[in-house]
Amino acid sequence: MKIRLDPLDKLFSQLVRLRDGGICQYCGKKGTQTSHFHSRRKRSTRLDLDNACWLCFSCHRFLDEHPNKHTEFFKKRLGSERFEELNIRSEVLIRPNKDKIKTDLQDKIALLKGDND
Repeated sequence: MKIRLDPLDKLFSQLVRLRDGGICQYCGKKGTQTSHFHSRRKRSTRLDLDNACWLCFSCHRFLDEHPNKHTEFFKKRLGSERFEELNIRSEVLIRPNKDKIKTDLQDKIALLKGDND
């Protein structure tokens, strides 16, 4: 089943790439894509920065195929407390305010681009 991408997904992916410097957060090589810990189907964490990182294709595939390694990686990345908070947020049913999210993502991208110029 293919997940329908929203224009916010593109902004979010741009933000994750900028935040992580375009580098795979697992192996340190050049990354190519955003990886989510909780599925993008979960609206409450789809655009949550704690729920995503930049990975290369190989590491993304490896972590998807090895759920225990995936959990271990995100738990180490976030720390136990933030990881548990992310898990709680992932179970909340919400109707996102897309206009507010779009503005927030654009503001964060502008800040990161300003830091990199």
